Amino acid sequence: MARELVVRGGRVVDATGERRADVAVADGAVVAVEADLEPSSDAVVLDAGGCVVAPGLVDLHTHLREPGREEAERVESGARAAALGGYTAVVAMPNTDPPIDSVAVVRQVLDLGATAAADVAVAGAITVGREGERLAPLAEMAALGVRLFTDDGTGVQDARLMRRALEYASALDVVLAQHCEESRLAAGGQMHEGEWSSRLGVPGIPAAAEELMVYRDISLARLTGARVHLLHVSTAASVAMVEAAKAEGLPVSAEAAPHHLCLTDAELAGYDPVFKVNPPLRGPSDVAAVRAGLANGALDAIATDHAPHPQEAKEAPFDAAPPGMIGLETALAVALHELSGVLSIAAIMALLSWRPAQIAGLSADHGGPIAPGTSANLCVIDPRATWVVDPARMASRSRNTPFAGRRLTGRVRHTVYRGEPVVIDGEAQR
Repeated sequence: MARELVVRGGRVVDATGERRADVAVADGAVVAVEADLEPSSDAVVLDAGGCVVAPGLVDLHTHLREPGREEAERVESGARAAALGGYTAVVAMPNTDPPIDSVAVVRQVLDLGATAAADVAVAGAITVGREGERLAPLAEMAALGVRLFTDDGTGVQDARLMRRALEYASALDVVLAQHCEESRLAAGGQMHEGEWSSRLGVPGIPAAAEELMVYRDISLARLTGARVHLLHVSTAASVAMVEAAKAEGLPVSAEAAPHHLCLTDAELAGYDPVFKVNPPLRGPSDVAAVRAGLANGALDAIATDHAPHPQEAKEAPFDAAPPGMIGLETALAVALHELSGVLSIAAIMALLSWRPAQIAGLSADHGGPIAPGTSANLCVIDPRATWVVDPARMASRSRNTPFAGRRLTGRVRHTVYRGEPVVIDGEAQR
């Protein structure tokens, strides 16, 4: 029997509500949730005084870069960053090299994740090579446990092919997630098309490039009855369309990235590529709409879109630098910092834990109530802790965070993954 672990003195917050309780763990499972538990003499005791004890966070949208771009990230380093951010499960996006579009590459990533500090679920590509020409072997990948498919990095441009993919996905009971961007309308764009792109003389990506595909895929969800998840929604009109689709009862879900609820395109005034991301940072009215969508339920989840790049790539001239920013270690603090005055801590945890777990098909082990018999995947959060983001101290192999030097409030104190304390007092244990 594994050594007992007790998380002591915290406020337990999960989908069933809140209560003061200690949490005892043994053999990877929660064994007791009671006030004033008395640990055994050899138990590991984690202090949760002043903290929230919640189900581990779940990220729907993580780029782990392996295989193929290990200089930016590896599965191991990305999972360690996830654990430091309070995550006990991440969904690895398929735009690797080679892409995750076959049973062989799915197995490779699952094997790499087997010893990681968080569960690594795999998102398979919708089309072979993510080229949008023909369907990848969805059924074969689904047989290995893949529950979410996407060509993220690009959207599936061919509406007829997307319809076929949705019909196929419906029979497999899996979710198709879309990077919503009409590529021809976005071609050549480097940032959001608006006042700041005009001031800076930088080619813009119009909001309509995203919104056209949001409209199309909601229409396809209506036509096929299949589940559609919309990745990193960033415009006010997109949020409104998702809200209307839900009111209609369509099987549509959507996520927002942390940077889209707090940063605007004005950040690009200095041409710093660290703020270059796809979809781009939008204007203030879009940011307000994303925040409102998270508050009113139009948007289901906060997902990091953790996109590591080597320093030399992000130091390239603005038009040559790749889009993307890391986020696993800052997402929780950004969400708490930006939404604490709008949403309860339980509502914020829902956006970061149990709702994404449901969308990803991971709710058997993640995001569930903290109760005896459930998997011991927990994060312990000090909501009042303040800290300054220091890229040099991050576990990710890349440093491209837009929050470098910023003071944030709210930090992970401990993370427990399958009963093992993989983060103690903010320090990774492996």
